[in-house]
Amino acid sequence: MNNVVIQMPKTKLEELSSYYSTKKVERKAPGVVFAAKLPDVSITAYSSGKVLFQGNGAGRESERWGQSLPSKTNEPVRTKGDQLPLNFASASVLGSDETGTGDFFGPVTVAACYVRKDQIELIKELGVKDSKMLTDDMMRKIAPDLATTLTHSVLTLKNEKYNNVQALGWSQGKIKALLHNQALKHVLNKISPEKPDYILIDQFAERGIYYNHIKQESEIIRENVLFSTKAEQLHVSVAAASILARVAFLKEMDRLSEMAGLELPKGAGPKVDQIAARILLKQGADSLKSMTKWHFANTKKAADLLHKKRN
Repeated sequence: MNNVVIQMPKTKLEELSSYYSTKKVERKAPGVVFAAKLPDVSITAYSSGKVLFQGNGAGRESERWGQSLPSKTNEPVRTKGDQLPLNFASASVLGSDETGTGDFFGPVTVAACYVRKDQIELIKELGVKDSKMLTDDMMRKIAPDLATTLTHSVLTLKNEKYNNVQALGWSQGKIKALLHNQALKHVLNKISPEKPDYILIDQFAERGIYYNHIKQESEIIRENVLFSTKAEQLHVSVAAASILARVAFLKEMDRLSEMAGLELPKGAGPKVDQIAARILLKQGADSLKSMTKWHFANTKKAADLLHKKRN
């Protein structure tokens, strides 16, 4: 499918809407102000002034209104993992990502999102980019529209369950692999019989190690699966999954903060040790354990801080 994007001022958007008024169709998607359907081209105008032309007639119709926006010529993202096909960024992809694995407080969350090729421009319009470039507040604002627009699955492994399976000898790699496989399976079931062109997992383990972690599962997702580091920069599906996973993590952190009676810090640094020691003093070890990844070194550091304070 041909895709052309042009930028228009508001006055010209009004002219475009008038010109295609007899071809107008309803498209209830966030940011869409006008949509039209011709035999060989679909036209979608967004509140930002961008207009997307899709189909064999995209070049013909877009030429009526202006020049297409130049393609970004950023240097290729340096990644490790599978070599991706040409034009991968414009394919229909099911992507998955996780967050919370390095945080003492809070859960591990994994999300998978399916972005069809005809949704890519819309998802970009909603503000999706590499989640490391977005603040938590921005992600909280974007997430509801993503959840409404995209077929997705979000899994939250809360601390009590995390600590239980970790005590059984499960590594973080195994935990993440099981969650990714489950989230991908959920989305594939939702979109069936449609299939993505590819599945992209933000790589945290080599392919062989990943599949070894989940070898006992009754259903293992293998078809068209690719692995790459920095995957959120390679396709908007992973960027969207990263945002949904992060917001799920933040929501659980909000709940735990309310339970603790103070705002819980993220990460695993000295501030985390200090807050953990306060909770240990006021609420005890069981309460702290229910909010944390208990095997982290922060547990002992918090206990040491409390011991020093008492002495």
